[in-house]
Amino acid sequence: MYDLTGKQILVTGASKGIGKAIARQLLKQGASVGLHYNSSPQGVQELVGEFGPERAIPLQADLEDNQQTTALFRNALKKLPNLESVVLNAGIFPPHPISDSLDSWLKIWQKTMRVNLESAGILTKLFLEHFQKNDQGRLIYIGSRAAVRGETEEYLAYAASKGGLSSLAKSVARSFGKYNIKAFVIAPGFIRTEMAMEAISKIGEDKVVDELALNRLTTPEDIAPIVALLCSGELDHATGTTIDINAGSHIR
Repeated sequence: MYDLTGKQILVTGASKGIGKAIARQLLKQGASVGLHYNSSPQGVQELVGEFGPERAIPLQADLEDNQQTTALFRNALKKLPNLESVVLNAGIFPPHPISDSLDSWLKIWQKTMRVNLESAGILTKLFLEHFQKNDQGRLIYIGSRAAVRGETEEYLAYAASKGGLSSLAKSVARSFGKYNIKAFVIAPGFIRTEMAMEAISKIGEDKVVDELALNRLTTPEDIAPIVALLCSGELDHATGTTIDINAGSHIR
């Protein structure tokens, strides 16, 4: 286990699921972590109670709102002035089948793009400017296997947003490496989270597991250790890499 004592890290969407597991792992390994949440503070409050307010720092923002996204950047730097890693995890997974009306379909498309991709783009731009001044930084994007293998027809916006996120991360890695800025993508498949279980329940968990090379669904705790390793700096020369963590459901 890598010692992350003294490192300052921001995790978006840290109140539940993958983000909460990542934040807990980083805190366990000694980091100070900005814990972003939107409307569900309970998970963040649990982490504050577990690790203390000096290292577990709540940061509220609605990432569908560009002004609040920008404010999140500013507030994170106020609380974590030596911040060096950002985990862009926050995302939504709403269905919008093509049988919906165009207005309804487009509303979900636009909301998904704002939360999953546009907010990540804004934070990327702001943190790139900050990291350039400091000649160091890491951006870790939580993507999806959907970016490379696609998704079902109910989740076109989600797949498109994750494809954009993956391309964004690769472009950051190629363009800003000379400023000592690194970028990585973690690409999960189905994860046992509240967000994914609605889709899993429609398909049937047994069928989802049958598609895996392993015998159980991936959990958020399976994702967290590799993020901690990336934040340690020990894998900086893997910048631009996409790391697949999907129990062998998509191998390339």
